[in-house]
Amino acid sequence: MKLTKRELEILTHVMQGKQSREVADILFLSKRTVDFHLSNIYTKLDVTNRVQAFHKASKLGLLVEETIQPLYYR
Repeated sequence: MKLTKRELEILTHVMQGKQSREVADILFLSKRTVDFHLSNIYTKLDVTNRVQAFHKASKLGLLVEETIQPLYYR
C-alpha cells in the first residue's frame, strides 16, 4: 500500500498535533479537502482514526521520525 505525497504531507501535519483546519491553512486547501485526504488515508491503512493511522504508518515505515516531531523541537 502506498500513500500519495499529499497524503503523507497531511498525515505528517496531523501527527504534529494540528487540526484539519490548521493543516488546510498551511497547505492552502479547504478543510473538506484535508478531511477527504484523511478519509483516504484511513481507508488505505485500514484504520478509523488519527491515532491508529499514526501507529500503522509508523509500523509500515511510511513516516520519517524527524518529520513527526512537534515544530518546537526543530
